[in-house]
Amino acid sequence: VQLQASGGGLVQAGGSLRLSCEASGRTFRSYGMGWFRQAPGKEREFVATIRWSGSSTYVAEFVKGRFTISRDNAKNTVYLQMNSLKPEDTAVYYCAATSHGSSWYGNEYEYWGRGTQVTVSS
Repeated sequence: VQLQASGGGLVQAGGSLRLSCEASGRTFRSYGMGWFRQAPGKEREFVATIRWSGSSTYVAEFVKGRFTISRDNAKNTVYLQMNSLKPEDTAVYYCAATSHGSSWYGNEYEYWGRGTQVTVSS
């Protein structure tokens, strides 16, 4: 599985962005998907995950109520809708695929895409 994230950019605080992650390969619908982020000087952290069917999602507490993860298996794409963005959301965002259903542990993801930069100005 190859993953390509897009949709990042510069936005003012309070604004919105939608990240997309397109996967290659016909087995996309077999994988749970996740979003992680890494800010400068900080460790990578979990943001959101979704099961292969889309029936179950989980987002980190610090983005709950602001971020939503979804997927369209017909388009081999997973999305991260980010609303009410804050300067502390500034980071490189990565999408990843896991055969473990869904997970908030990065080491359970087998495939990673190249990140997309999100910058939120105050």
